[in-house]
Formats: sequence, C-alpha cells, structure tokens
Amino acid sequence: MKTPEAAQDTSNISVAELHERESRWNYALVGSGLGVWDHDLRSGKKYYSDTWKIMRGMSVEEDADGDYDAWIELIHPDDRAFVVEAIERQNAGDGDYQKFEYRERHRDGHWIWIECRGACVEWDENGAPARLVGTDTDITARKEAEERLAHVSRRLDLALDISDIGVFEADIDNGTVDWDDRLLAIYGLTAASPFTMGDAWMAALHPDDKERVIATIDAGIAGNTDFQQQFRIIRGDGAERVIRAKSGFFIDSHGRRKLIGANWDVTDEVRLNSELQRAKDLAEARNQELESAKESIEHIALHDYLTGLPNRRYLDRELGERSARCRDDNLTLAILHIDLDRFKQINDTLGHRAGDAMLKHAAGVLKESVRPTDFVARIGGDEFVVLCTVDVTAKKISNLSDRIIRELAKPIRYEGHDCRFGASIGIATASGAALDAKQILLNADIALYRAKSGGRNRHEFFQTDARHRIIASKRIGDEILRGLERQEFVPFYQPQFNARTLEITGLETLARWQHKEHGILTPDRFLTIAEDLGVVATIDGLILERALVDRRQWESEGIIIPKIAVNVSSRRLDDPNLGKKLKSLKIVPGTISFELLESISLDDCDEAVITNLRHLRRLGIDIEIDDFGTGHASIVSLLRLSPKTLKIDRELIRMLPNSAEQRKLVRSIIDIGRSLNILVTAEGVETMDHVRILGDLGCDVLQGYALARPMPAAQVVPFVRSGAWRPAANGQHQTPRPQQAG
Repeated sequence: MKTPEAAQDTSNISVAELHERESRWNYALVGSGLGVWDHDLRSGKKYYSDTWKIMRGMSVEEDADGDYDAWIELIHPDDRAFVVEAIERQNAGDGDYQKFEYRERHRDGHWIWIECRGACVEWDENGAPARLVGTDTDITARKEAEERLAHVSRRLDLALDISDIGVFEADIDNGTVDWDDRLLAIYGLTAASPFTMGDAWMAALHPDDKERVIATIDAGIAGNTDFQQQFRIIRGDGAERVIRAKSGFFIDSHGRRKLIGANWDVTDEVRLNSELQRAKDLAEARNQELESAKESIEHIALHDYLTGLPNRRYLDRELGERSARCRDDNLTLAILHIDLDRFKQINDTLGHRAGDAMLKHAAGVLKESVRPTDFVARIGGDEFVVLCTVDVTAKKISNLSDRIIRELAKPIRYEGHDCRFGASIGIATASGAALDAKQILLNADIALYRAKSGGRNRHEFFQTDARHRIIASKRIGDEILRGLERQEFVPFYQPQFNARTLEITGLETLARWQHKEHGILTPDRFLTIAEDLGVVATIDGLILERALVDRRQWESEGIIIPKIAVNVSSRRLDDPNLGKKLKSLKIVPGTISFELLESISLDDCDEAVITNLRHLRRLGIDIEIDDFGTGHASIVSLLRLSPKTLKIDRELIRMLPNSAEQRKLVRSIIDIGRSLNILVTAEGVETMDHVRILGDLGCDVLQGYALARPMPAAQVVPFVRSGAWRPAANGQHQTPRPQQAG
C-alpha cells in the first residue's frame, strides 16, 4: 500500500519517466539473473518473469499458472517438506524464512538449485498477507562449486587425519599463530590463544635444535621464501618426538604477511630409517667381511697352503689366459715341469717337517730364478710348473732350467742336517694360432719323464717321438687294466725235471696275456708298463689263484704235480696283508713255492719283507731265488733267507757246451747250493748237451726248451701222460726253437 507522499511523488512523474524507470528495472533484473514472482492473494493473480521461466526450462511465451500442488511435485523429495514449511513461514512474515534454498526439477529433467527470496508487501484489513513479491535465483553453479569445495575439503581433512598432519597459520606482523586440533595433538597441547601458541611452540623445541630451527625461520621470513626443516620437540608428557615441518610465505588480501605451514610427526619414520640405516651399515659391514672372506677363500682355493704359490686350479686358469694371449699376439708359450729328485728320502729320513721346509725353499728358489712376468705354481707333492711367455727362446729356457737345477742342488741346513736334493725339468714350447695349452702341459710332462729316466738332475726338451712312445704306453696301460677286469691274464706252465731221472718235479707258472687282438703275449710285451701301473702284484695274485684251480683239476684227472713255482713281485712281497691273503687260499704245504727275483735286492730286505717270508714258511710255501748269478745277492743273503731252491740264470747256462770257464762257474754255484743244502735249478736248458753237462755237474733240476716248452693248463695232462720229453733225452735230435721270455 502506497503512502500519500509516494502518491504525490508519482503524480508529479510523467508517463515517459515511469516507462523509463520500469525499463531500467527490467534490464537490471534480467541482467542480474533474478526471476521475479508476484502473488496477489486477494485477486488470485500470479506473475512470473521471463527469467523465472527460463531458469526452469520454460519458454517466455508459456503461461505459468502458478498451480501450487503441481509446483510442489517438482520439488526434490528430500527438500519438499522443508519448502512447504518455509513457504508457510514466509507467508506468515517470518523474517528467518525470507530466504531459503531448495532443489527443483528442470524441464529437461535435471535438478537445479533455487535461492528463493520473498516477503509480504501488502496486508488486508485483518493484517493477513495480501501480496507476496520475491525473486528466484538459479544457484546451481554456486552449489556445485560449494560441493566441489566441500569435497576437496573433505578429502583434505581425510588426508590430514590419515597422515596426522597438523596445520598452522602465522601472522608475521602481529606475531599471532593459529593451530588446528591435529597440530595441538601432535604437540600434546590444549587450545590456547593465538598469542600464546608461539611461546608454547618455542618452549617445546629441543634445546639442541632450537638455534638451528629459529635461524631457518628467520632466514625464510627475511627473504619471504618457503622453507622446510626437521627438528625434535619435548612434549609436556616428557616424550621426545621428531617433527618434520614445511612452511610457505604469502600475503593476504589485506596486505599482511602470513606464513602457513604443516607439521607431522615422523618419529617412527626416523626410528625406522635409523634402524634401516643400522641394518644397512651392519649388512655392508657383513658384506665387507663376506667379501674379505670370499677373497680369502678364493686365495686359498687358488694357492698352495704350504708355499703360497698358485696351485693347479690357478695354473689351469692362467694357462688358458696366457695361451689365448700367445695365440692373439703370435708369442711363444713355454712350460717347465719341475720334479724334485731325492725328495722322498728327506721325507722318509728327517720327517715331513723337513720335507715341508725343503718345499718352501724350492718355491723361494723358483720365484727368485724367474722373471716377474713368469708364473710359478706348485701342482702337488714335489712338482712345480713355470709358465714363460713373450720373448722366450730355447737358449733362454735352457739357461733358466740350468740355473734352477744349480740353485736347487745346493745343500740346505735343517736342524743340524745338510739336506741335498735336485730337480729334473721337462720343457715344452709352442706358438701360433694352433697353440694348445693342455697339449703343451702334457708334452712338458713327457719331457720330464725322459729327464728322470735319463739320469735325473737335468732338463729335457719335448720331442715328438717321445710323445708317440708315451701315447703307445698309455694305450697299452689302458688295455692292461681292461684285461685285468676281463681276466685275460692266464698262467702258462713250463715243466721242471729231475736232472738224473728226468722225472717231472714241478711246474713254473709264467704269466701270459690272452689279448683279444694280438693273441698270447709274453711278459716282455707288458711287464714294464704293468710295473709303472703298479699292477704286477695283482697279476701275480691272479696267476697264483688260477694255478691252484688248475692243480686241483689235474689231480681230479689223476695227474699229481709235486710243486708249482710262481713269481712274486717286490711290491707284493712288501704287502703287509700278504700272509692273510695267502692263508685264505688254503694252500697245501709243500705244493707251492715263490720265486724271488734276485733283483729284489735280497741284501736290503725291510721288516715287512722279512715278516712276509716268515709267513710263507709257516704256510709251507717254499722260497726260490730266481736268476741267480746275474744280480747282486750275496752268500750272506742266502744264509739269511734260507731258500729251498736257487735258479741259475739262463745266460750262465747258454755257453756251457763251448766254455770251460762257464762250466767251472756253474759248478761253483752248484757246490755253494749243496753246501748250504739248497737245491739248484738250471733254466734255459736248450739242447741235450745242456742236459748231459748239467747232469755231470751235479745240478738238481732242469728247465728249458730241450725238454718242454711253456704250455697252457689244458695241455699239461696230455704232455705228462705222453712222456714226450723222453725220446729227446734218449738221444733223438731236437732243434731248438726261438726262445720265449719266461
């Protein structure tokens, strides 16, 4: 309802001016985005502006009837009860409801936020609202922004809660600080005024960190720059905590300098990092120890414990590297394989400590004798290897070898004893693209074998023919070992006869090799290599066992052989278990005799040999001395051993028909045997003249081709039954065949 003054003012305003004012207000309303509504409750008329319609998706030409019930259905269900109450309160003139917000469905189907502002402008005579006027504003964009801001704030709060980060804001110019609840909790404080929080923080700083922290803050404030730092605090409960802080400088809208920052408790992180660092330091220390141990183990693995020289494993690695370098650079690689002579005697007489001292001395001599670029290794026992490369020549290598031999031959004083030993050196060289390191090492070993065989204390260069001989020996050695596995070694038997009656007195077993390709082989084809292999004693044992089996077979066929003689090697005679092995064979006493080669050195028998000879006698096994007259057995050794029989070597028998001196010598041997009550056997009886002469000289037993040749076991029974040797003994001529080794 207008006042009289307003009416008077209006009456003085022209229609044009009113129209201009109305246009101005319309433009302002449209420009402001306000939708105007006007409800005249007396007349029931309702007005809605174009903007009001447009914000709801209606066209401006469309008539808005203002149906209350239909409009209420467009309100969001969650807001409907509130809007009904708000309108009632607004109509009642409640100032608290002159503005309210709600959601309404847009004509397109989506929801828009409306801010409704309205008030009663006219009342009836009863004081009831007669006219309501207001505006609606589309605040959807603002609401969405508020929602995004709320969402970001919620996420920030959640992040701060999860990370336990406390935030502060400081007014630099006013000296005030505001802390949030999280920061207060970190410091163990309760809410206080912004003026006292700075003092509380200062009091909480650890004394050892305070000066550094304040200096950092002062520098940041002075330069208006951001900064971060880490420090310790002591809370009110006495707990020490580690704080990490980051601060940023800014100027607010009023031009005041502000500092906003965050603190978070990193005590557990620092403790964990400290523990991890200690663990890392410990691990690194242990790794260092392991590395040192690894280096030590590798050094031990690659070096000889006694001399400190590289060992065989190191030699193999170095040999591969040097040979590759020699192939690439067309250099010469020389290998010296060194073996100490007479070293075993020092070990045996003075003990292993003396031997160790000599090995250390030898290692020192070798290192001092070679060039710094040469490589010296101990590959086992008393064997050493030297590798030389670059500019080596045969003359230089020869001079080096002579120098090593000369130095090692000098006497060494050890615990009051002069120790003397020498060295044999095998040398092999090669160069060019085809250089084979392993073959050179093998060649040096072959050359060493030749040096030792040639008299020791000397050096020898490798020659191809020596390699061929070694390869052949190796092949035969392998075949011997396979032959033992296949039981290819068998006894052949040569009968022995009474010199006066020509009755068979026994058989001598002779080892033969029944080779798969070459047939029957005699000992001259394999004995030397078998000795090198150390299997002669094994062959002797096999021959004895087969002879015992054959003798039992002959007995089952009615042929009794009085005695069988078998050879025994020096190594078998030195076997401490020989007596036990023989006892297990259950040999009938007096049926077996062992032939000892005179070259066994009967004068120097050790205690083991003497013990085994006693065992032989207790078992009823006779002892025979083989090849007597060509070795070095003395009369004293005959008295000491008391053999049953001695055999005169075939070399003394061969010339009997043509040499009176030989006949005198043989007679002397026979007389010695008779005087010592020892039977005498002559081997190598090739003709009937030998039979006659030896009978006249008083020999006891004869053995040779004139009467019988060596034969396999299967031929013994037929031979004995045939008496085939008697026609020859009765004067029939028999042409001797080529002699076989036996």
